[in-house]
Amino acid sequence: MADIAKRFPQNPLLAPKDLTPSLDGLTIACLLNPGVFRFDGKVWLLVRVAERPEQNEVKVSFPILTATGETRIIEIALDDSDLIATDARVVRYKGVDYLTTLSHLRLLCSDDGITFYEPEGYKKLFGIGPLQTFGIEDCRVTFLEDKYYLTFTAVSDSGVGVGMRTTTDWKNFETYGMILPPHNKDVAIFEEKINGLYYALHRPSSVDIGGNYIWLAESPDGVHWGNHKCILKTREGMWDSGRVGAGAAPIKTDKGWLEIYHGATKEHRYCLGAVLLDLQNPSVVIARSTEPIMEPTEAYETTGFFGHVVFTNGHILDADGDTLTVYYGAADEYVCGAHFSVKEILGQMGF
Repeated sequence: MADIAKRFPQNPLLAPKDLTPSLDGLTIACLLNPGVFRFDGKVWLLVRVAERPEQNEVKVSFPILTATGETRIIEIALDDSDLIATDARVVRYKGVDYLTTLSHLRLLCSDDGITFYEPEGYKKLFGIGPLQTFGIEDCRVTFLEDKYYLTFTAVSDSGVGVGMRTTTDWKNFETYGMILPPHNKDVAIFEEKINGLYYALHRPSSVDIGGNYIWLAESPDGVHWGNHKCILKTREGMWDSGRVGAGAAPIKTDKGWLEIYHGATKEHRYCLGAVLLDLQNPSVVIARSTEPIMEPTEAYETTGFFGHVVFTNGHILDADGDTLTVYYGAADEYVCGAHFSVKEILGQMGF
């Protein structure tokens, strides 16, 4: 095993019981992989909070947002012949897919990077409009030219696409709607322009031809994206055979752009790996880890809302340029932390 993660002994750092539901009548089913950033001298997490009503033995119930932002609860009898409810994450009813939970994004901060709390004066971020009625999920945070870019998965009955908001103070936001249409997710914007252009990793999907691969896009303004290139595919028979997707913004090193990405098998076991991209032309893959740098091994990673999952959207790089703190979702239920050495990750790839 090539797992080189140094997990926090305090893991899990956050569990559903640690936060209060956003509305009466809902319970928090799981906390998932947060976006991570520094602000006001603290480490901040933008955690995905997934909620639903308390479940019982005769019906499945789940919330959705209306186009005007109100929460509506849908209830379906478990013995309804039109219901397919074999996945903990998705139900299908009369030919339409619904998420079993409704997600929003919640800000927490920490003085030590271990103990997190909800600060006063900062709002929870909810879906807005008809393209986010099933919630917003899995936010990546990029700090570029004095502005924070929030790219997140926007879900509705129209599909799964990528929304974006920006802020400078985390209290006022500019909304850009859907910047990449369905089916797409896992957008991580580079924290530096290259030859005057913005760059981003993303993950379009195809159920017929192609697969769940990592792509690269360019933009003149950080909003309109083009010149898309497929740069990383799944590998048959390996730990990332089922799908791959970007984590947080790539890390600039003297060897190239280092990206921590997630890969899953076709049996939905999620691990973390690394890929190195050329500094001047990030569509060029220099190296890729053969073995995962982190696998689900601890009990809180193998057992939960959806087990055998380690998944990251965010990290913090120390001033030494080597100590990388990765905050990750475990088993689709907990938020955890682990330290890595950038030099050790590069060493695994032959550098």
